[in-house]
Amino acid sequence: MSRCQTTPAPFHHRSKTVRRGTVLAPIALALALGACSSTTSRTSPEVTGAIAKPITQEDFQTAVSYWAPKYEQDPKSKTAALNYASALTRVGQNDQAVAILQKAAIYNPNDRDVLAAYGKALAAEGDLPRALEIVRRAQTPDQPDWRLLSAEAAIRDQLGDHDGARQLYAKASGIAPNESSIQSNLGMSYVLTGELANAERILRQAAAMPGADSRVRQNLALVVGLSGRFSEAEKIASSELSPEQAATNVAYLKTMLEQPNNWEKLKTQQVASRQ
Repeated sequence: MSRCQTTPAPFHHRSKTVRRGTVLAPIALALALGACSSTTSRTSPEVTGAIAKPITQEDFQTAVSYWAPKYEQDPKSKTAALNYASALTRVGQNDQAVAILQKAAIYNPNDRDVLAAYGKALAAEGDLPRALEIVRRAQTPDQPDWRLLSAEAAIRDQLGDHDGARQLYAKASGIAPNESSIQSNLGMSYVLTGELANAERILRQAAAMPGADSRVRQNLALVVGLSGRFSEAEKIASSELSPEQAATNVAYLKTMLEQPNNWEKLKTQQVASRQ
């Protein structure tokens, strides 16, 4: 089993009309908060870290089935708790993931991986003040962890402190200059303020980085779609999703953009799953 790593993630902002943590039939808006992820490849449920090829909801369900009995056998296991919670989040069961990570934080009160994952899950549930408290408590100022800096930045973005968030992304990038999840989150920060050209430029850079996973490219598809280039967005999305789901995503995005107050709705939706 490899050590716990962070999987880059797009901005999971979502509205209350969409189940939290799901890979939307609409374009997957996801944001990695720098917590330990354990998405699976199609060949092994234990593979962690960067994703080599597109994955599906079936893969995440497989991961849930794989990690559930391991967690039940040893609920004090950090590895089992983190991987099980990560898989649950990706299939929309974030409330259960929060409960698991809360227990893991009790068993591992000073573990930065656990606290970062717990903070991320709390943020996905909308408990931003508590999430910020947990993430900041996990940080060590003398040896800052880039994942926690990115996590704090993501939460600050959701709280509307975009300048503060971008300063933290810059610090995180200084520590991990080739980490695609940081750049993906930064790109989505610019989506929140309506600066789509900047967002697209940064997300294209993120998508070209080694280790960029499917959610980074789905974020790029989202921004391209928001810019009105729906055919291009569908092409990008279909490299990660089935053609049918990619088409559904783009159709959903078109519908959102046609509704009154669409930008505010999209911004609300984008704060949902910054995973």
